[in-house]
Amino acid sequence: MSEALSGFAQRARTDRGWWAVAGVLGVGLIYPFIVDTLQDLPLIGDFVPATGSMVVMLVFTMMALGLNVVVGYAGLLDLGYVAFYAAGAYVAGWLASLHFEDITFHLGSAVSGDLPGIHFSMWLVLIIAGVFTTVVGIAIGLPTLRLRGDYLAIVTLGFGEIVPQFVRNADSVGGFNLTGGAFGIAPIDSFAFGGFVFRQQENKDDLHYWAVIGLILFTVFCCVRLRDSRLGRAWIAIREDETAAAAMGVPLMRTKTWSYAIGAFFGGIAGAFFASYRAGAFPADFFFNISIFLLCMVILGGMGSIWGVFAGGMILGYLNIHGLAATGSKIQDAGLNFDPTKYQFGIYGAIIVTMMLFRPVGLIPERRHKIELEEGVHDTPFYDVQTEGTLTDRDWSDD
Repeated sequence: MSEALSGFAQRARTDRGWWAVAGVLGVGLIYPFIVDTLQDLPLIGDFVPATGSMVVMLVFTMMALGLNVVVGYAGLLDLGYVAFYAAGAYVAGWLASLHFEDITFHLGSAVSGDLPGIHFSMWLVLIIAGVFTTVVGIAIGLPTLRLRGDYLAIVTLGFGEIVPQFVRNADSVGGFNLTGGAFGIAPIDSFAFGGFVFRQQENKDDLHYWAVIGLILFTVFCCVRLRDSRLGRAWIAIREDETAAAAMGVPLMRTKTWSYAIGAFFGGIAGAFFASYRAGAFPADFFFNISIFLLCMVILGGMGSIWGVFAGGMILGYLNIHGLAATGSKIQDAGLNFDPTKYQFGIYGAIIVTMMLFRPVGLIPERRHKIELEEGVHDTPFYDVQTEGTLTDRDWSDD
């Protein structure tokens, strides 16, 4: 009877969870239609982000979900995720712009066929960017994933610094301009669908918003399927105890490399999309703080939790893009000279420290990871075992 009640309660919780997801998705889909009404509301209207701000928030949330595959599923600390973001953006610059003026090649692009440069359809560019960054992830992962813990974090930090420096200085690689240097690559072609070029429409932000909603749904679907797959179980085994996983036959290098490659895939797609939305790939956009910012999203939401990372990404993305600026305006209107945007990373740090002290599992923790943190995953040492009536409780002085 108790097992039946427990199963019923579990199904009820699951149903409530899916209803909540469906509600959030429904509001998300109609957001461009109601944003103006929400912004006209008293008190809260100034805190409602515009559709363009929501696009940026969702792009960063997509990257956080990709990073969650590496950090949350496999337990690998990656401090250089910005490298994949940059690689995806520059793939869009190479394949959908005027950058290579000596070549005229068009494939499914909405721009004029007489325009010089390489111009692929941006939808195809997303796929190519994802594949390219997957290869980059494998190339970076193979020499680094043999390391563990702090050493792995330091090496990934190094790669995260190398890539932005490379794109900033690769305007003359053997006399060839690869990345445009400090000026970047611009303009990058826009997305188009059914003859409508997004950037030429009055509701261009709305079109980009629905496009990134589709990418988020694709990312969430892949993350759910990966988590429940054989590969996902291998990642979790490595996260819980790498030595035990290896003893049970899990191929460590191959499994770790898959996590790095798949995480890079989503980072590359997000980078290419954002480059098209911004109409350019600029080296100033790819600095180290982005990697830390994305890691904070994962920690805030709950490592390994898809819905938690989504919530953490949207919360920190909102504060970064709109929330702190709106709060600062309200404070200054009240006559106080304080601008919270000047202290944004200090505020994010305070949020993370508070989470670590009072809820280290995150806002919406993944069930298995919550058990790991609260109960542990290792055997209890022999000398800590206290069993009533055993020799450990005897008074050895009597023997």
